[in-house]
Amino acid sequence: MKRFILGTLIASIMVLPAFATDYRIMAPAAPGGGWDQTARAMQTALQDENISDSVQVVNVPGAGGTIGLAQFANQAQGDPSQLIVGGYVMVGAILTNNSPVTLEQVTPIARLTGEYEVIVVPASSDIQDMAGLIEKLKADPGAVSWGGGSAGGTDHITAGLVAKAVGVDPTKINYIAFSGGGEALAAILGGQVTAGISGYGEFESQIKAGQLRLLGISSDEPIEGIDAPTFKEAGVDVSIQNWRMVAAAPGITDEEKAAITADIEKMVNSESWQQILADKGWANTYLAGEAFQAQLQKDIESTEAILKEIGLVQ
Repeated sequence: MKRFILGTLIASIMVLPAFATDYRIMAPAAPGGGWDQTARAMQTALQDENISDSVQVVNVPGAGGTIGLAQFANQAQGDPSQLIVGGYVMVGAILTNNSPVTLEQVTPIARLTGEYEVIVVPASSDIQDMAGLIEKLKADPGAVSWGGGSAGGTDHITAGLVAKAVGVDPTKINYIAFSGGGEALAAILGGQVTAGISGYGEFESQIKAGQLRLLGISSDEPIEGIDAPTFKEAGVDVSIQNWRMVAAAPGITDEEKAAITADIEKMVNSESWQQILADKGWANTYLAGEAFQAQLQKDIESTEAILKEIGLVQ
């Protein structure tokens, strides 16, 4: 009888569900932008799929994510419940801000999404297409102001590459950096800048509402559901894709890193996440493990080369 009771107890313990990790995800930018959207999309998917019982999102804006990155690296040491969103923009910001804290000070987990850049103007603008924008840019580069995300980020790089592709000195562009997508959008809608540049998802609602005019997209081929020519189709030989990633705290164990990676993989493969990607127009560029580490290093090197080419890094 005692053996039966003991066996029953052991069996009941074995079928108890494992306790899900409570996560705290830092979006190192103001609300409204791509990192904030990514962190909140993760929050939704992790909770909806019961991968995590509780997910908190915190915003720490400034300097292309490097302020948040520094805070994360210093305060999250050894804590497997802490995550931070980053990506292409952060790689550029680390270089342009000469940040003492880099992605080497955290634990990269996976690349999550990719998103192409678009250029928009207010619906009231006299610029009707990419040709009109380029005409103004060639006539007086400084008179065309570009509103986008942090200095040295994907938006800034894209503006520089567009200028270079049409024969304009990229160091002469008038780029106005905003710390969050909400601030940039308000400036674009208010006519405070000539054109706006960011991921399609950040402008989608205003484009569909007729408040913004979409001039072009940075993909190699037209994107289904997005009514705009590619930059190349508009005569500007530029293609570029922003990407976003998630990293864990420094100083965690290999077992903790493996557990976090497993949770992220479950999230990426979930129906909730796939629906979010479709709704946001984000590409699934999931890459983890050693393959991601190798690709990240290549991206850092290529970004540095581009930033030097357009005069943002010496």
